[in-house]
Amino acid sequence: MRFQRVFTGAPWEKTVGYCRVLKAGNLVFVTGTAPVDPDGAVHAPGDALAQARRCLTLIRESLGKLGVGMESIVRTRMFTTEIDRWEDYGQAHREVFGEHPPTTTLVEVTRLIHSDMLIEIEADAVIQESSPST
Repeated sequence: MRFQRVFTGAPWEKTVGYCRVLKAGNLVFVTGTAPVDPDGAVHAPGDALAQARRCLTLIRESLGKLGVGMESIVRTRMFTTEIDRWEDYGQAHREVFGEHPPTTTLVEVTRLIHSDMLIEIEADAVIQESSPST
């Protein structure tokens, strides 16, 4: 089986030893994706909707490096420090997935890696293989 990895250059990738996306055959796994701006700062502190949108944008961009679209996502997991803001997270999720909704889980956690982060999202995708070499 062929493996492909996508790295974003985030400092945590080398420190912790992980990649943003791993494609194994026709399965694609996206690691927990936090709402981080290109400069490494937390995106939109305090804004649950904006943070969820940012996580999903980062997932879309990372999958795009492998030619995988969001419609291939079959499951998401959302970890939040404020479950009462579920409607904001749900709105962002619905906006992105529209007619191709995956299964999902939304759970509250005590905290994320930075106190200004409200949500982190991970995703799994299944794609159709175009050829045996993919």
